[in-house]
Amino acid sequence: MIDTSDLRITEIFHSLQGESRTVGIPTVFVRLTGCPLRCQYCDTAYAFKGGHQTSITEIVDSVKKYDCGYVTVTGGEPLAQPECVNFLKILCDLRFNVSIETCGALLVNEIDERVSIVLDLKTPGSLECDKNNYDNLAYLKKKDQVKFVICDRKDYEWSKARIDQYDIASKAGDILFSPSYDDLKGQELANWILEDRLAVRLQLQLHKLLWGLEPGR
Repeated sequence: MIDTSDLRITEIFHSLQGESRTVGIPTVFVRLTGCPLRCQYCDTAYAFKGGHQTSITEIVDSVKKYDCGYVTVTGGEPLAQPECVNFLKILCDLRFNVSIETCGALLVNEIDERVSIVLDLKTPGSLECDKNNYDNLAYLKKKDQVKFVICDRKDYEWSKARIDQYDIASKAGDILFSPSYDDLKGQELANWILEDRLAVRLQLQLHKLLWGLEPGR
């Protein structure tokens, strides 16, 4: 059966995964257009508007051309487009290793269980932490990950408190702490984690270390 639904796409590109558990692995990224949030540190604001309405069939054909087993659906905020859920299922049915990067404001309960969810809980420094939907934590699996982008010490302490408050370590397989690129040095965040013996994974955005702020990498 041919899928006739479509999605608004900003770009599709092939690169190394810069974050999460699969960091360093060649991955096809499908960046959907649009996002209901406006985080102050956002590095993909170019995906807020525009894009091209594209059939899911065409998107899948583009992904297949890279001959790559890993696909990450990102944004913007991919779940802002309802057809994203169907797209994720199709990718899984095609036996891709699929992940989604989502802001945590929209419910993840309809996402196919084969998908690895990277749920970004917004810290106060993002200026959007009031948008977090903590109901999402109940739907997480051990293959899923919860990410905190840390802007300063206040964000760090806030994130530690949320980990304890919601017992996130028992719900997600990994907890990721990432320094906001322009706000906090990775070494400083690393020192805080080590001083507190914190059971989280520090992630430095590999793609930015390799290629800087170049879009589509």
